[in-house]
Amino acid sequence: MRAMYPDAEGFVERGGVKVGYEVFGAGDAVILLFTSWAIVHARQWKAQVPYLARHFRVIAVEGRGNGQADRPAEPGAYRDREYVDDAVAVLDAVGVDRVVAVGLSLGGRHALQLAAWYPDRVAGVIAIGAALPWGLPPDFDEQKPRYEGADKMNSHYWLADYRGWVEFFMSLVFTEPHSTKQREDGVAWGMETSAETLVLTARAADADGGDTAAAEAVCRQVRCPVLVVHGEGDLIVPYETGAALARMTGGQLVTIRGGGHAPTMRDPVRANLLIRDFAESLGQRPRTAPAPRAWTRARDRRKRVLYVSSPIGLGHVRRDLAIAAELRARHPDLLIDWLAQPPVTAVLEEHGERVHPASRALAIESSYIESEAGEHDVHVFQALRRMDEVLVANFMVFHDLVRDEPYDLWVADEGWDIDYFLHENPELKRAPYAWMTDFVGWLPMPDGGAAERALTADYNAEMIEQISRFPSLRDRAVFVGNPGDVVPDAFGDGLPLIRDWVERNFQFCGYVPGLPDGLGDRDALRAELGYRPGEPVCVVTVGGSGVGTSLLRRVAAAYPAASRLIPGLRMVVVTGPRIDPASLPSAEGLDVRGYVPDLYRHLAACDLAVVQGGLTTTMELTAARRPFIYVPLHHHFEQNFHVRQRLARYGAGRCLDYADTEPDALAAAMAEEMARPVSYLPVETDGAARAAACLAELL
Repeated sequence: MRAMYPDAEGFVERGGVKVGYEVFGAGDAVILLFTSWAIVHARQWKAQVPYLARHFRVIAVEGRGNGQADRPAEPGAYRDREYVDDAVAVLDAVGVDRVVAVGLSLGGRHALQLAAWYPDRVAGVIAIGAALPWGLPPDFDEQKPRYEGADKMNSHYWLADYRGWVEFFMSLVFTEPHSTKQREDGVAWGMETSAETLVLTARAADADGGDTAAAEAVCRQVRCPVLVVHGEGDLIVPYETGAALARMTGGQLVTIRGGGHAPTMRDPVRANLLIRDFAESLGQRPRTAPAPRAWTRARDRRKRVLYVSSPIGLGHVRRDLAIAAELRARHPDLLIDWLAQPPVTAVLEEHGERVHPASRALAIESSYIESEAGEHDVHVFQALRRMDEVLVANFMVFHDLVRDEPYDLWVADEGWDIDYFLHENPELKRAPYAWMTDFVGWLPMPDGGAAERALTADYNAEMIEQISRFPSLRDRAVFVGNPGDVVPDAFGDGLPLIRDWVERNFQFCGYVPGLPDGLGDRDALRAELGYRPGEPVCVVTVGGSGVGTSLLRRVAAAYPAASRLIPGLRMVVVTGPRIDPASLPSAEGLDVRGYVPDLYRHLAACDLAVVQGGLTTTMELTAARRPFIYVPLHHHFEQNFHVRQRLARYGAGRCLDYADTEPDALAAAMAEEMARPVSYLPVETDGAARAAACLAELL
């Protein structure tokens, strides 16, 4: 699943070679994205397209040799002129006369060549790590007894161990620490072409631009403004090459200190802002008009909060509403804007909250997680890694909003994109910032083996380093829970214990139930909800996402067996906002409902609940002191480790594996739990007030 899909796409054909292209957005100001060397394809721009397409028309042209382009077998088909003329053919096909040409590596070279050879078509060039000149070593075709280090730049090695070459090359592209995902992407894209094709492209690039004279000849013809962006630690194209290009074109040089070859992928926020600012400096007016601005005299200003609530499930928004109410009790004139996505927006609107219009530009994270799900299975850590383009796109929405509108406080409740990219770009912080979460630490699943242990440790180490490097960026870090709720594990080999680190870096507010104080007499509540006296009621729910369909079907299938063990059983199956109730079976005594706004009242009134392993629902049941069975999603590390640790501390619930939810086994467990007396630890009720007190200090 992508963060943005093209508005139009097609192919052009020249000399029997087809090349694909995609068009995003609309308007007269156009940005043309060149693909780099054929070891990657146009998806290399996934972190740029959603942001740029909100402001410009964006055209991504596939490069010959990979992706949606042919892989011709003749070396002449990969000459620089062919790549540039492909781009011109695409511009003609979509009816565009003039563009800002942007390219990385060989794509930067082709962008400069387009400006040199077709000056009327180019308003400006952004050359990032541009491979001009770039040539092959003289021993490229010399067979060697072994290939180590730089000797791997060799046609024989590529043909003998292509994956080895791609992995080695990507390790040179991404020299920055904690670049595991970018390297994985690069290797995956590289494996979509072949060693034979890559050899042809390399020889053609060497023939066309392998020396300084060729670079100077191109640069002398460039008349438009040029922005050269180059990583100081680039191991593919030396930094000195970028500095020379800036001198030869009279362009501006932006140095990425500590950066490698591909800042568009490793430092996407900075790359996005550089591209947009340069395009606008050329008079390329963005499609979207700037947001209306206003200035209010200081004495008349009301305090304003921008609140970001995680869309993964509905638990965050319930607690965030409770905290917001406590904040307003302390600051009665407080204005709160919410930056949120479905299904959270529906809950906010039900409560009369103001959802900022910028929310409409957000990519829907819940849909992405659902697209990763299998049968009661979602590898949430890997899913979050794969939704990297969504996180970049959504951070850019946040960035533009806070750049245009002033706020006195930003609050992010598990807004992973905001926290990560603010730490990567601390200069973008413009207001006090509070971070909230109910778990800390990525944990590997046992079947992930050593590879997953290394990955989770790497992600944890990056987070620890960010906090150590910029300890004051989070003005408040609030853990929604207590020290005993934090898992006792380590972040990874050689890394601190999670609980010790959290106690040093967070304030604890206790659990935030997100419920009204007191639900009154339980018998009266049952009567109000339509449950008969003495009628055994089982509520089944899987939260606000769409990944729980399989469990709902399993529990519904167990109803006949359960009703034999529990005479008169009434089962209420709540599908939530993202699952169609009609997709589940119906039967006498089986009540299937869609989204239930006051579900917490049904949970408090029931005699048993069967739920997923989500924190909010299980803790609501714990607070209401109701028996429940919870079935964590396979490979969902938070439900299997973090939530389970918390429930064990409270002595609440019975955990079942999904494999143990066949009808007879589940029915027997339901009967046992409905008869079991409850002896949970009490759940605190002042968490929202304590969290609000932490935040109010920043106002």
